[in-house]
Amino acid sequence: MNDSCPPRPPTSYDRYDEVSYTPYPRSIPLARRRVAGLAVDWGHPALAGDAALLASELCTNALLHGCLRDRLFRVETTLTTTALRIAVTDPRGERLPGTRPPRPDDQFGRGLLIVRVLAGRWAVERLTVGKTVWAELDLPKKQDAWLHGGEESYWRS
Repeated sequence: MNDSCPPRPPTSYDRYDEVSYTPYPRSIPLARRRVAGLAVDWGHPALAGDAALLASELCTNALLHGCLRDRLFRVETTLTTTALRIAVTDPRGERLPGTRPPRPDDQFGRGLLIVRVLAGRWAVERLTVGKTVWAELDLPKKQDAWLHGGEESYWRS
């Protein structure tokens, strides 16, 4: 993670998607599948698994720590020339995420550690009402796409 990265949305992007979800556990797999599908549809199938995992972790944190019963949470997926960004906004700005080392027998508490490992960058942005936690996956370079996905991947990127 690059701690100096400003927590601002991209000013220009190639693709954008936004969906609001109800604050119930059944929303998490819906968001996960949507984000993975967008990664594939937008020409980056190699990122679909990591994008799905990031979406799942960010949505789970929003649901457990940031949602109120009658308030939706929002998932924004953005593709820029350099990254795929997953951003989750919830209504509880006073409850900021933190990372603490989990104990070996803890069943929870590893979500942001997973985000830190997978994402090229991630941050929290306080809003007037609520907060947004976002994470970015760096897009593979053209050369990497050629090596891992063949000619079709190279030309779609």
